[in-house]
Amino acid sequence: MPARPWRSSRSNPLGFAVHAYLAAMTGVDLTQSAGIDSLTALTVIRELGLDMTRWPTSKHCASGLGLCPGNKISGGKRFRIRSKPSANRAATAWRLAAQGLANSHSALGAYDRRRRARLGAPKARTATAHQLARFVYSLLRDGTASVDAGQQAYEHKYRDRVLTNLQRKAKAFGYQLVHVEDLDGGVASTL
Repeated sequence: MPARPWRSSRSNPLGFAVHAYLAAMTGVDLTQSAGIDSLTALTVIRELGLDMTRWPTSKHCASGLGLCPGNKISGGKRFRIRSKPSANRAATAWRLAAQGLANSHSALGAYDRRRRARLGAPKARTATAHQLARFVYSLLRDGTASVDAGQQAYEHKYRDRVLTNLQRKAKAFGYQLVHVEDLDGGVASTL
């Protein structure tokens, strides 16, 4: 039995350079972030348009897409924590782009893995999609782009944030964290 020839995952690929048209339409490169390809960017532009002034902030945009957790609270108890269901194709495109970041060596990939370990895969996918939506909102609204420093920079920044919180908590209990050199020449923190 002969081997089947390889088929593209897309049954009907586009016959034009999508990336060039997107750059001409928007004036910015939406594919500079990890996880966003030209077809994802095209889907988002098709669904949202180019006018981002409809939403005052990026958080409003992500909430309108259904990428934020619910906040129904009554009597101090949260009743609906899930994000609201949405039939928006842009939200689906963001979630698929976030799914592709699972093995990426970018800062968003590290963010996705940290969230996945804490929350589980579906909630982490929505949280990462929220970050992607906010990134593209700032690109389209202001034309500003944040540079992805990579996985190592993200993990270093996260470690510094955890150490700062630990120092604050230790100070609240009357302790002080001290760096101690261990036998291997590395640095370990102790109380």
